[in-house]
Amino acid sequence: MYRGVIRAVVLFVMTACLSGLHGQTIDWDRVEQHSASAWEPCIAGRCIYPTWMNGCPFFYYNVRKGDSTRYYLVDARNGHKIPMVKDVAAFTARYASLTGDSLDRNDFRLHGLTFNRGDVRRFFLRHRKGTLVYDLRRGTLAFTDEQPDTDGVPPHFRQTCHSADSAFTMLGSGHDLYVRNNRTGTVRRLTTDGREEASYTYRACVDTVPSNIRGCWMGHRYVCLLQDMSEVQDISLINSLGKGRPQTLTFQMPMPGDEGVPRYRLFWYNADTDEARLLPIDKYPDQTVELDHFSTGEALYFTRRSRTADCIDLCRVNLADGTVDELISETTRPHINLTLMNHLVFRQGRYILWWSERTGRGNYYLYDGEGRLLHRVTRGDRLVAGRIVRVDTVRNELLFAGYGEDPQVNPCYTYYYKASLNGTRQVLLTPGNGNHELSLSHDGRYAIDRCSRVDCPPTVRVLSIDRPSRSFEVDRMDESALRAAGWQPPTLVKVKAADGVTDLYGVMYVPSTLDPARKYPLITNVYPGPQDDQLPLSFVVDENGNQSLAELGFVVINVSVRGSSPLRGREFYCYGYGNLRDYPLPDTRHVVEELASRYPFIDLDRVGIYGHSGGAFQTVAAMLTYPDFFKVGVAASGNHDNNIYIQWWGETFHGVTAETDSVSHRTRFHTHIPTNMELADRLQGDLLLITGDMDRNVPPSSTYRMAHALIEAHKRFDFFILPGKDHGVMDDYYLNLIRYYFVEHLLHPTRRDIDIINHH
Repeated sequence: MYRGVIRAVVLFVMTACLSGLHGQTIDWDRVEQHSASAWEPCIAGRCIYPTWMNGCPFFYYNVRKGDSTRYYLVDARNGHKIPMVKDVAAFTARYASLTGDSLDRNDFRLHGLTFNRGDVRRFFLRHRKGTLVYDLRRGTLAFTDEQPDTDGVPPHFRQTCHSADSAFTMLGSGHDLYVRNNRTGTVRRLTTDGREEASYTYRACVDTVPSNIRGCWMGHRYVCLLQDMSEVQDISLINSLGKGRPQTLTFQMPMPGDEGVPRYRLFWYNADTDEARLLPIDKYPDQTVELDHFSTGEALYFTRRSRTADCIDLCRVNLADGTVDELISETTRPHINLTLMNHLVFRQGRYILWWSERTGRGNYYLYDGEGRLLHRVTRGDRLVAGRIVRVDTVRNELLFAGYGEDPQVNPCYTYYYKASLNGTRQVLLTPGNGNHELSLSHDGRYAIDRCSRVDCPPTVRVLSIDRPSRSFEVDRMDESALRAAGWQPPTLVKVKAADGVTDLYGVMYVPSTLDPARKYPLITNVYPGPQDDQLPLSFVVDENGNQSLAELGFVVINVSVRGSSPLRGREFYCYGYGNLRDYPLPDTRHVVEELASRYPFIDLDRVGIYGHSGGAFQTVAAMLTYPDFFKVGVAASGNHDNNIYIQWWGETFHGVTAETDSVSHRTRFHTHIPTNMELADRLQGDLLLITGDMDRNVPPSSTYRMAHALIEAHKRFDFFILPGKDHGVMDDYYLNLIRYYFVEHLLHPTRRDIDIINHH
């Protein structure tokens, strides 16, 4: 697959590469053989994704073992599994005779497979000719007029245009709301302030349309959260690949320090009294408001968050009269952990689970329905609590994800726990050194635990929530085909940060033909966070193309630095606050030096760095801060100037200052984030900038300004625009740009002028 692309890209740099080969050659076939495109067919069908049945403690899955695919039915109570198809040859022959379609007896897929609720004796298959039913005990397959009963799945919260009793219908016309009394047939206009950028509807229509509204009915009360974008400024991109003439794509994007940001209004309507008004929800200047999907029928909940991102409140709308109560107010400085911040209202509003970082690590606390703190629920000095999986109101238990409790494993691995709501007991459900994924049965009594690491394929176990020590291994991924294709697990690494105290975790990829007596250039693949850590945790082959890159003759590493992960507690997560450009750089360099001291085959004189998005921002900052250390860099889709990037990201993670005018009482926000452009004159190594010209996440203007700053500083660099590409630039061509650039400049460096004006 890569070979054709490689040939297409080769003209970009191969001429320069060949001039410095000195008799050596690059084995591009090995790169292709150790790539994701070569390895993914080896694991296709071998990863296990079970499906729970409704109404009974059973689940089923299909998996490829060797040269055949099999379906299994598993009893979660004892881990016992049986083949779902008694005789595969007879089944496929019967299927062909009934449908006229053939099935490969060694690799067949049962499309549209369902079971009757609570019935493990038969399963149903959808086919264009009708519904088939298979009897597991008898091994018979036949068409049937019976339709499977699969009810019992909990309904999802959704917007509604009709009240539950159909007495009233909310309509949208233009950008405003109209209500129809279905008893009398009368229609009344409710709002007059709707406009294109502050609309009560999804789209402007000339007629009243029921499906066009944004809010929902609760009884005879209607609530709609309106986002006002009318003051947010536009940004434009030029689509050069559009039909005919190039076209301009314009969209709104608030930036750090902007006066024009999204603003929110909450509309309430009482159909019984025909009263409509905006509710008093304002507290913080330029606040962010989000509706909670939970409603008691008598109350609706929402959160509001300050623009400075250090304050958040949980509020209740009393639907009967439209009054608003503040129940919980949380202040966390320098900023709230937006990734993990969570809450749950349950037992008809009588209790609230609230996530808080008040101890420095996130945990859940129990409040009563009026916002009075009762006690802490989750426990552990090192534990960081994550998402809520389930609240069992019968057993008074909370099931939740957690991180960091075991000091011997990567603190970003996900584990699952159950805790009593009274805070007296907490039990680990998913032991084992790896990243865990939990799938809960419909009744919440059993769970499937899928555990893996980047160096260890998945193992699937089933466990009892009531007795978690009673667990059974169901299956594990067959890696024989993958091993036969040349896959070898990467090396997990653990090193100290530049402070000599904090443990950092990562992955190291080396060539399959590694010669410990040789010296290999090192390339570090970086991403700073802080909203997300992109270190691979679960099993994946050739993650981000790092193994195939290593096959060219490199050591490739990916290590998460301080400030990179929201899962490791506030001190770690907020390490870079107020220093958004520079905070990851000392650790980035120190990690390379630490690994080089540990592995003699790493050549510290040939160090490269590359990254995408925030990783590109970090790449350029590292090249310019340590110009003698990082010799080569590739930076794609980078936010090199965070002052023209997304408002919430820059303001939350770097900081913003609020100033309120004493006369107008208008609050304005100010920030300035150091940019890579300010360091442009420090470039010494080889740098390739890449951007997609249709990137709506990190607009290409940031990369263009970086290029301009380098030109103004008289620096030579390379620049590549991917026409028509959005932020997701990952494809074969992009991967090969990275590969060729590092081959040219790290394996076979050529003498080049750095200062393109003065030639020195």
